Amino acid sequence: MMNIKVSITEHLPQEIREKMESGLHEYERSHGIDVNYRPFALLLHNDGGDVVAVLDAFSSYSSIHIRDMWVDKSHRGKGYGRALVRELENRFRGSGLNNINLVTCEFQAPEFYRKLGFHTEFVRLNTENPKLTVTGFIKYLDAPK
Repeated sequence: MMNIKVSITEHLPQEIREKMESGLHEYERSHGIDVNYRPFALLLHNDGGDVVAVLDAFSSYSSIHIRDMWVDKSHRGKGYGRALVRELENRFRGSGLNNINLVTCEFQAPEFYRKLGFHTEFVRLNTENPKLTVTGFIKYLDAPK
């Protein structure tokens, strides 16, 4: 084995990112797979045009992955998060993408996603801090309502 060194960085240089992505895409194509990676965000605006909620996501392979969802503190409890998730479902239903995935901590919103019809795929317990227990959710886009 050659002598190796491992380093850590908070910002991946563009040249290395491009090299990595090129290698990954070449590998995926060699297996007949289209990575279909596309980042996007849904923005919810109030009457004045201000952004008061954001759903940050990306598509990859046959899935959509919700990275984050934020609703401004003064607008929580008004159904804006629900509206963003419904818009996501409506925009991508029938698109060939299979499902929506996300992970959320116990202190965040697991019950919110259950109420929207997401199903638990896994739970990763944090025995030191139960608020940091992680739940992975999935919702199939073309499943019967």
